[in-house]
Amino acid sequence: MKALKIKKSMQVAVSTVAVASLIAACGNGGESTGTGSNGSGSGGGETVTLRMIESLTNPDRTAMLNTMIDKFEEENPNIKVELISPPFEQADTKIRTMLAAKQELDVLESRDLNVAEFVNNGYLEPLDDYAAKWSDFETVTSVARAVGTTQEKLYFISNGMYQRQMFYRADWLKEKGIEVPKTYEELVNAAVALTDPANNRYGFSFRGGPGSNSVPDTMVRDYNADNVDLTDPNFLKSGATIFSTPEAKAAIELYVKLYKEASPPDSVNWGFQEQVQAFTSGVTAFLLQDPDVIASLQNDMEEGTWSSAMMPVGPAGKALISAGGAGWSLASHSKHKEEAWKLIAFLSNPEQNTIFSKGYGTIPIHSTAVEDEFFQSGPYKTLIEMTNLPETYLNFKATVDYPANGQWGTLNMETGQRMLLGQATVEDTLKEWDNFWTKAKEAVK
Repeated sequence: MKALKIKKSMQVAVSTVAVASLIAACGNGGESTGTGSNGSGSGGGETVTLRMIESLTNPDRTAMLNTMIDKFEEENPNIKVELISPPFEQADTKIRTMLAAKQELDVLESRDLNVAEFVNNGYLEPLDDYAAKWSDFETVTSVARAVGTTQEKLYFISNGMYQRQMFYRADWLKEKGIEVPKTYEELVNAAVALTDPANNRYGFSFRGGPGSNSVPDTMVRDYNADNVDLTDPNFLKSGATIFSTPEAKAAIELYVKLYKEASPPDSVNWGFQEQVQAFTSGVTAFLLQDPDVIASLQNDMEEGTWSSAMMPVGPAGKALISAGGAGWSLASHSKHKEEAWKLIAFLSNPEQNTIFSKGYGTIPIHSTAVEDEFFQSGPYKTLIEMTNLPETYLNFKATVDYPANGQWGTLNMETGQRMLLGQATVEDTLKEWDNFWTKAKEAVK
């Protein structure tokens, strides 16, 4: 684990239509950004040092964040920022530990998958009153607001929106005469056809370690399609979980085949970094990921060797998509809340968020970003195409209100690995997933 970094550590096309779906400007404007207190802030007085921790760490992102913090400190000479950047796989555990122990901390990166857990434990300060006085909140999109809101209060300002798409090796498909897959069955067949272990070439960048639940969750939803409750997407309209159906069994059997016949054996333990590196280094052919990987692909791969496409659909010809996000929260035990909000507002303003989105590859949170040509071309085009097909790509609301979200990733990874390694059946694994979400729903009634 990286030690505490004293700041200097470092590291979209969203057309009007796409953004209109991901984005719907709304909200009331305020008069000004929050300012320092206790004689601090940009004026005179003693220097305040803020402690800030990020979750979705990688070296380039951390460097970018430190550059933004440098600018904030230039404009606010009496506020200093210590940025903590743990390794990605350990970051959320580190954040939980600091919050539970009430270690000195002012700003933290919350995620849609753990914000309800943090709120339930009283770790976060509501941001509604601060945002009401922040003029830039006028252009924060409705989707970004929704992702940061749980229990009807705003708990983080998103630093970027994420929406999954498919990246593929265009040159490999051309060599084999394989069309770009449109369904999961086509994806698995193409991945198997491209797999050649003797030459260290595999069809799919599998992720069986931390964050492993994304693909099986997505496939199970897509196989249940129209029966899914779009406002509570781990459940069907009937109230049963999505993991309780024959469609779920068919989806997970295909998922197991994807691992066993088209993925590197050690990918059962891979996390985000290994998954992306396998694609960029020429080991794997398909990668299902968010647009934050685009910068890495552009930097590390030859132009023309890769491309992006819409997400595969299920047997009914439909797929469920959602914009997720992470963002900056204020620790409820912070001793410098006004200064901490000032930092959050700075990092989230249209200028800084656009810089961050371009550099990191996320969808910006401000509706004004649609005017930027950068977000209307290139690999982000895939997002436009999906958004323009609402009958095929059904938008659902992320499950941010379940405190159990924080445990789901670990349970899914551990039970999923047992299944992939032949130590548990598909049926027994689905029963565990079904039981988990049944209890999660009972807990919030």
